[in-house]
This record gives sequence, C-alpha cells and structure tokens, in this order.
Amino acid sequence: MVPLAWANLVANIAIAITGGAVRLTGSGLGCPTWPRCTDESYLPHSALGVHGAIEFGNRMLTYVLVVIAVACWLAARDRAAEHSRAVRLSTIIALGIPAQAVLGGITVLTDLNPWIVGLHLLVSMAIVGVCVVLLDHLRGPSREGAPTGASRLAAMLFVVGWVVLYLGTVVTGSGPHSGDLESRRTGLDPQVMSHVHAWAVYVLVALTVGLLWTAQRTNQRVLLRAAAALLGVELLQGTIGFWQYFTDLPELLVGFHMLGAGLTSAALTWVVLSTRPR
Repeated sequence: MVPLAWANLVANIAIAITGGAVRLTGSGLGCPTWPRCTDESYLPHSALGVHGAIEFGNRMLTYVLVVIAVACWLAARDRAAEHSRAVRLSTIIALGIPAQAVLGGITVLTDLNPWIVGLHLLVSMAIVGVCVVLLDHLRGPSREGAPTGASRLAAMLFVVGWVVLYLGTVVTGSGPHSGDLESRRTGLDPQVMSHVHAWAVYVLVALTVGLLWTAQRTNQRVLLRAAAALLGVELLQGTIGFWQYFTDLPELLVGFHMLGAGLTSAALTWVVLSTRPR
C-alpha cells in the first residue's frame, strides 16, 4: 500500500503543477464551460486550438488521480483491521479529488475569478498534506513525541507556513498569468502584496531555524531531519521567488515555484508529524 500512498502524493503535487501550466499558457478558458468543454460537447474541437487541448488534457488527469486514490482506498480496506486510520485518510483523499474537480469547474464558470483560483490551489495543498499524513502512518519506525516547546513551535510554524501559501495565491491573483487575457485580477497592488508575502516568508524561515536549533538541542533526530528538509525547500522557494520577481515572472520559473509550493505543504506537514509519537 505504501507505493500507492507515494503515488497519491506525487500525483496530487503534479496536478497542481499542470493546473498552473493551464494558467501560465493562457489556457484557463480553453474549454469555456464546465462540465462540458463547450455547450455542445465534452470534447474540445479544432476551433479551440491548443488552449482547448491543454485545458481538456488537464481535466483528464483528474481521472488518473481518481484511479490512484480508489486503488489506495481499496488497498486500505483490505487491511482495515490493522489500518483503520489509513482507510479514513484514503477516503478523505478520494473524496477530495472530485471536490477539487467541481471547484475547478467553478473557476471556469466564474471566468477564472482569482480568489476561486487561489482556493483551488490551496485545497490541492491540503490534499497533499493529507497524503503525507497517510504515508507517515504507513511507513517508518516508531518514535517518541517531541518536548512541548518543540511541538508548540512546530504548530506555530505550520500556521505561518499556511499563511505564506495563502499570500502566495494573493500575489498570483494580483499579477499577470491570469489564465486568460480577459480574466479579471484582484485589483490589489502586486508589488505591495509581493513584499507582504516576502515578510511572511522571513518569519517562516526564522521559525524554521529556531525549530532546527531546538531539535538539535533536545536531540530530536526525526524532527531535525524534517525541519532541515523544510528549510531547504524554503531557501529554494525564496531563490525562485526573488528570481521571478526581478525577471518579470517568466512562466517556467512560476511553474517551478508551484512545485515548491507543493513541497512546502508536504514538508510543513512532515514537521508537525515529527513532533508526535508513532
């Protein structure tokens, strides 16, 4: 079942990236309606061009996620006696994917409202987190819980990390790459929001360094590894973020930044789990 849990995690990060590719290529309304691609057909026609093909392809990836999620759920059901929690977690993931599909449809029906688009990404990040919880439940040796101080710091870090993820969607919603030339933006100043986002990142990095020091001082090796991984992701994300800011947001860098968002969500979850006994 562990390989299926890994597949769940990778697939849910991947579809967030392909969803970003739809937006970055201006294909957000390549299929102008939902659940059909056009009012007459579920399939794109030649008049929609490459944008229709890109958007339709992204929609089809949802079915790949459904197959993986259902297979994982069935595997968990086969071992329900020893993995009842795995059944619950697999159920959340399996139900989250069609819910995401509906939310994706709402983004199309609202002409890519930037607030809905941001929510769409955040739900994906939440599903990624649940995938990490499932993996943590299934693999690895037992561990003791971290001291209270470290646990509280990890919880604070988790909250700030999600504030950073949210502010990232606000920055995106106020800038270019709307997904369609005629889609509206939030109306917020993208420069101001970029600075607000950056300051939240500084707080997150400071908390991560503090947690690293605490884990080292209290000899919490699992927590130390998780915090080090998170810091590595943060530094990579920060480098990409500054690079794209000073180079007018090239599409490829924005795509890598979305990959980093998925890894950030996974690492944040791992840090919190590392403070709990198993």
